[in-house]
Amino acid sequence: MAFKKLILNFTISLFFLSLFLIGYSNKAKPNDATIHFDSGQAKSKLKDFIGAIGDYTKAIELDSKWASAYFYRGLAKNELNDFNGAIQDYSRVIELDPKQASAYFYRGLAASELKDFGEALRDYTKAIELDSNRSISYYYRGLAKVNLKDYLGGIDDFTKAIELDPKSINAYGSRGIAKEVIKDHLGAIDDFTKAIELDPKGMEAYIKRGDAKGESENFIGAIQDYTKAIELDPKGVKTYISRAHKKVKIKDWLGAIDDLTKAIELEPENASTYTMRGIAKIAVGDKNGGCLDFVKADELGDVKAYKYLKKYCN
Repeated sequence: MAFKKLILNFTISLFFLSLFLIGYSNKAKPNDATIHFDSGQAKSKLKDFIGAIGDYTKAIELDSKWASAYFYRGLAKNELNDFNGAIQDYSRVIELDPKQASAYFYRGLAASELKDFGEALRDYTKAIELDSNRSISYYYRGLAKVNLKDYLGGIDDFTKAIELDPKSINAYGSRGIAKEVIKDHLGAIDDFTKAIELDPKGMEAYIKRGDAKGESENFIGAIQDYTKAIELDPKGVKTYISRAHKKVKIKDWLGAIDDLTKAIELEPENASTYTMRGIAKIAVGDKNGGCLDFVKADELGDVKAYKYLKKYCN
């Protein structure tokens, strides 16, 4: 599953360009410039982005108004996390050809990487004005809105993205996350369910749907989703802890202890996990085991552990 928390990783690989590519070619360009441009293209495919930038720069030196060379140099800079440099190149493309939607789109991506979501929003909007049929533009504008805490606006854009691309797993996932923020838990569950239908091995969707079910007090359903996520990723520490939380809600203390023990095996320095397991052990009458967990949690720095030590272990 590609979506993460609020899908904050905006970098798009050069090999993703088929979804939204600038309509330039190298024909009718000076021969030497074309040679350097083609070399840059070849190096980009080999992920030699430093070499590609050098070649695109040489092409630009020979033809300073070749928008395509600026555009692809911007993409290569993006891959090297030189987002300010990429923005400069996309801006030059826009100066040379103000109608190129993709230049605005990719400048928006670079701005998003710099956490300048307001600027990104303006660029995505301009890209949509120039080409309103690209699902990906609405999707990324939705992300920018969510990061600006305009969750309803983000949901609207994700919905439009889905209308244009009904198989967009990321759009369903992101819309579900935004719905969770505004407490539309049932709507979120529907979106995560659709994401799962599109990608049954998408672990993140099961986790998010489990979270939404938990907020809806469907604890059994949440446990089932976390269990599926664990099948897909047996080393997901947070998933074990989340499942333990829901087991506590239904008073399955022994099941919670098992999950927290597994979480501790995977991440033995997590202080709060010892505290939670200590509480579960106290609940089943294992005072000695519970107190030992509180001691360990206290040693690891969980400030809550001392309160439980005083309450149960004096």
